Amino acid sequence: MALTQAVQDGKLVDTSASASSSSTASSKASADSTSGLDKEAFLQLLVAQMRYQDPLQPTDNTEYIAQLATFSQLEATQNLEDTVSKDMSNNLVGKYVILNATDKTGNVTTVKGKVDYVMYENGEVFLAVNDGLYSLEDLDTVADADYYEAFEMANMFSTMIAKLPTAANVTTADAKAVENARAVYDAMNSYQKGFVSATDIVKLTALEEKLKTLTAGSSSDSTSNDSSTSGSTTETTDS
Repeated sequence: MALTQAVQDGKLVDTSASASSSSTASSKASADSTSGLDKEAFLQLLVAQMRYQDPLQPTDNTEYIAQLATFSQLEATQNLEDTVSKDMSNNLVGKYVILNATDKTGNVTTVKGKVDYVMYENGEVFLAVNDGLYSLEDLDTVADADYYEAFEMANMFSTMIAKLPTAANVTTADAKAVENARAVYDAMNSYQKGFVSATDIVKLTALEEKLKTLTAGSSSDSTSNDSSTSGSTTETTDS
C-alpha cells in the first residue's frame, strides 16, 4: 500500500492542523514548486515510505523496484542537465552577450560585452563581462562579433541622431553634428545599415535638406550685402 500521508524530514506530518496553517504551507509549497523534486528529496520520501509502511500490508517489492528505477532516471536526468548547462556556459567564453542584470533595488540594467571567463560558485554559474560577474540567469542574447558590432554601430548612430534638434529647430550651428552623423552612417557596411532605424534616416535626411535651405539663404543674403556695399563705394568715389 502506497503512503498517502505527508512526510517531512522523515516523519509523518499531522494533516489535522488548522486551516491557517494549511494555507501557509500551501503558499510555501506553491512558491517552491518551481524548484521541482530533486533526487535527495525523492530518496528521502522513499526511505520514509519504507519506514512507516503498514506491516500488515507492506509495499510490494515490484513497486519498490519501479520507484528505484524512477529515482535512477531522475538522478541521470539531473546529472545530464548539469553537464549540458556547464557545456553551454563554457561555450559562451569569447562570445558577445547582452544581459539584463537586476540590482538589489530591483532596477534592471542592460550589460553588453564579451564573456571573458565562466565561474562556478555554490552551484551557480556566473559570466565575467566588462570586469563584472553576472548570473547566467541574466543572459538575454548571445551574438557573434559581426552582429554585436552592427548592433553597437546602430546604437551609436541612433544616439547621435537623438541629440540633434528637429528640422524645424535646426540652425547652421548644428551643421557639423549633422555631418558627423552622416559620416558614421556612410562608414557602415550594408549589413550594419540594416540595423539602423528608418526613423533615424528620415530625420537625418530632413535635417540635411533644411540645412541646405538655410545655407542657400545665408549665401543669398551675403551676396546681396556685398552688392550694396560695392554700390555705396562707387557712389562715394564719383562724388
